[in-house]
Amino acid sequence: MAASKPNVIVIITDDQGYGDLACHGNPVALTPNLDRLHRESVRFTDFHVAPMCTPTRGQLMTGLDAARNGAVNVSSGRSLLRPDLQTMADLFKENGYRTGLFGKWHLGDNYPYRPEDRGFEESLWFPSSHISSLPDYWENDYFDDIYCHNGTRERYRGYCTEVFFREAKAWMKDRSDADEPFFAYLPTNAPHAPLWVPKEDRDAVEKTFAAGEHLLPALTPDQRGHIVRFLAMIRNVDTQVGQLRAFLREQDLERNTAILFMTDNGSTFGTLYYNAGMRGAKCSLWEGGHRVPCFVHWPDGKLGAPRDIGGLTQAQDILPTLIELCGLERKRPTPLDGISLAPALRGEEAVPEERMLTMNYSRMPFTDYPTPDSHSRLRREGAAVLWKRWRLLEATALYDLERDPLQETNVIDRHPEIAARMLGALDEWWQGVEPAAHEIQRIVIGNEKENPMMLSACEWTDVFVDQQRQVRIGERKNSYWHLEVERAGTYTFELRRWPRESGLKLTEACAHTVLTDGEMPEGVALPIARARLLINRHLHVRPVTPLDDAAAFTVDLPAGPTLLHTWFDDARHQPLCGAYYVYLSRQG
Repeated sequence: MAASKPNVIVIITDDQGYGDLACHGNPVALTPNLDRLHRESVRFTDFHVAPMCTPTRGQLMTGLDAARNGAVNVSSGRSLLRPDLQTMADLFKENGYRTGLFGKWHLGDNYPYRPEDRGFEESLWFPSSHISSLPDYWENDYFDDIYCHNGTRERYRGYCTEVFFREAKAWMKDRSDADEPFFAYLPTNAPHAPLWVPKEDRDAVEKTFAAGEHLLPALTPDQRGHIVRFLAMIRNVDTQVGQLRAFLREQDLERNTAILFMTDNGSTFGTLYYNAGMRGAKCSLWEGGHRVPCFVHWPDGKLGAPRDIGGLTQAQDILPTLIELCGLERKRPTPLDGISLAPALRGEEAVPEERMLTMNYSRMPFTDYPTPDSHSRLRREGAAVLWKRWRLLEATALYDLERDPLQETNVIDRHPEIAARMLGALDEWWQGVEPAAHEIQRIVIGNEKENPMMLSACEWTDVFVDQQRQVRIGERKNSYWHLEVERAGTYTFELRRWPRESGLKLTEACAHTVLTDGEMPEGVALPIARARLLINRHLHVRPVTPLDDAAAFTVDLPAGPTLLHTWFDDARHQPLCGAYYVYLSRQG
């Protein structure tokens, strides 16, 4: 059976832009294995994603625009992929494939949004946006960390990127030995910050960087240090890609395995040192915020000679492309927003020249409390429209990339007919997605698949708290969770400022921590004297003491939708912040 179905490996790196590769002209990047993959692949040269990671990942997994699939932001209660949608893993699984994920998921940490709920039989991952995010295991630092393995937290020895590739290869070998075709999803957390990396990679990049530094703009010492570490993380990914390809050759899997390599958004550092002639970075609508590499390599796939393919393509195209390339059957043939690029890959057709793409994403809500007018709500005018060489940004500025690659001159007044056509496409797109664009997805509580469970502030609606650093300094923010009570019953809620594994009391401050390749600052103590919980329109209050590590409440809840709001107050009953962590369970 394995011989008749191609294996598929999708690799996606985090915060690596188009220009962060030597094969794209970067004079200081150390990427020999990715450069070789580039030389041996079919390459989409005008490939686009969302300008931030969660929307890209949701679009990749579903073939649907972020505004339709629910995953529009990196946190703030808007990173949850609609549970009724079929994912790439679901589809491969239905077609007889074994499915595995190794790395960053970022489409939901709780049931029914976790990888194991979305078609992945094997999953090794960490919650939320990055290692050391708020819901991640306390003080994980990329080395010898604790990850989620099929629903259980387990410790793995080694550097994070190396662990994910190592475990993926072991799983692939087991599948190959059992003559089972596999779909492996390898989304690395690297090179996302924090910039912690093995010394070997840092030393290697330092040497290359010093040799080519004269070709770069002037950098401050801090900028230089950050870029070296960033490129060292990419160098580590590059090494793992080289070892993965060697493994495939050794296991006689190379020819019938399709490898797709891409990244999730524009570079976080490209604008400082090298951006491949583009303007913009991650979280921007400029070209450098969303144009990324996309390489496809499959020796037995009849793709023809390695070459560049032009024309506008996007993350939503990957799923329909794999459906056609692998001959997958869809039992739920709902329309997809992407198109199949298989004809272009096989040299049978070009990418449609008249194609027009619209992209939008949720902005970060840098507020202390939720508001109905939050930036995290999608808006029509927050979009970019792409057509041939034209870029219409936020419905007000038009750029001609052919004459103005750095997008410095707004020519909307010179080309009213072009702008009108693109604005028409924007309006049509918005009319199609607006009904779903503002829907909040609810975390389910009371289901046996996750009981007990932990909620974290990264799912607070329209308020951004998603870093352990924010917990350490005690950011005085608050919001609420959207929940769905699956089964009526008695529930226990345990409100905490610190996660259980920290061992800290509510009013304590955490100590300064020296890590393998970095440090975390000493925390701030909060004068917590009272805890409050509001759920099902009932307010519950209890005092706490310096000896308490949590405030527990027991509540009877009916089935159905509800909101959960928590507060920690001081001795004067003034609110300090919400509970960053809530551990809950349905009793009986």
